[in-house]
Amino acid sequence: MIQIGVIGAGSCDDNLRSKAKKVGSAIAKNHAVLICGGLGGVMEASACGAKKKGGITIGILPGDSRKDANACIDIAIVTEMGHARNVIIARSADALIAIGGEYGTLSEIAHSLKMGKTVVTLESKWEIDGTIKAKDAEDAVRLAIDSIHS
Repeated sequence: MIQIGVIGAGSCDDNLRSKAKKVGSAIAKNHAVLICGGLGGVMEASACGAKKKGGITIGILPGDSRKDANACIDIAIVTEMGHARNVIIARSADALIAIGGEYGTLSEIAHSLKMGKTVVTLESKWEIDGTIKAKDAEDAVRLAIDSIHS
């Protein structure tokens, strides 16, 4: 199965939460696995969007307990690595979608681009060279999947 990483801040406004849920839903509709950091904000919203459509969700957690995962994570991977877990998210995903985001998201984008992965941005301040800007959630998932198949 295709694995799509969804990256973004651990807290977000209602606008980004809605977009993240739609991204998660579109990932599940396309029979792909969603990988994220497993916590709140964009991570939780996208995972819950995927779960609502019957998708599979994986959370790569920064701490030392599976209990830290949000309720929509099926498989919680405990790393006790803090932000260093961002490399695992980037390496495990076939392509990534950045929704909003702060400096942790920027590090995931940088690692992903260094690894030659496609990074699609959706309302992210980190629309930097090498990323692809999406117009909406469905477009973001389509761009990610198309990049995997090309």
